[in-house]
Amino acid sequence: MRADELHKINRDGWDRRVEEQDIWTCPVYPEEIQEARAGNWSVVLTPNKAVPKDWFGELKGKDVLCLASGGGQQGPILAAAGANVVVFDASAGQLAQDEAVSRRDGLSLTIRQGFMHDLSAFADGRFDLIFHPVSNCYAPEITPVWRECYRVLRAGGVLLAGFMNPIVYVFDAEAEDADQLAVKFALPYADVVDRSPDELRRFIARDHTVEFSHTLEEQIGGQMEAGFVLTHMFEDKDRDPRSRRSRYFPTCMATRALKLEMR
Repeated sequence: MRADELHKINRDGWDRRVEEQDIWTCPVYPEEIQEARAGNWSVVLTPNKAVPKDWFGELKGKDVLCLASGGGQQGPILAAAGANVVVFDASAGQLAQDEAVSRRDGLSLTIRQGFMHDLSAFADGRFDLIFHPVSNCYAPEITPVWRECYRVLRAGGVLLAGFMNPIVYVFDAEAEDADQLAVKFALPYADVVDRSPDELRRFIARDHTVEFSHTLEEQIGGQMEAGFVLTHMFEDKDRDPRSRRSRYFPTCMATRALKLEMR
């Protein structure tokens, strides 16, 4: 399957998830915007843990790109906290949630549609900070994502990124035993490669999207190869406390990386 076909599946799939009110498509409440304006705010790169505020530094007045981060959640909070925010996402439905919050609460948000690997709409050194929550599992290749992030950040800029622990893709999510995980797949994993045509059709009908594992070498080493210096990291688990895999290992992680100077 061609890359453009995969991107379309995931773009349209997130539109469907908006219709079904997936947890990551539900906008923040007005009260949360009020609190953010008062300086009391938090956002997540991963399902549960709030990103430490010292990862951001002084937020007011910063130019922030919320990358593949639509849904009316992180972007509006950061804008209410004083940042100049651009929300960039492939899904028109997700971006509509940000637009709705912006109108409801009188926020100044810039909305742009596009895929995370192509930031050609932005000039070199356009942003002070990129906020990129767990989403690159929907991209077939992530090296272009890190390269573009580096390009559009200013010297001294910060990349905050969340991503899946690749080990989650080793296990069969369809296993019937509720108490055990069944090892089934070798890494790297891709729905469109490792699932039969019938399984793939069932997966897309249920989840509307397709996913790709990426190695830690690609995730962490890829950021460093692009030119970033990693300064902080944490691990997290699934949002659902009943998650079997979260009993045994962290399912995702977040990193803070710094662009020290122009290359």
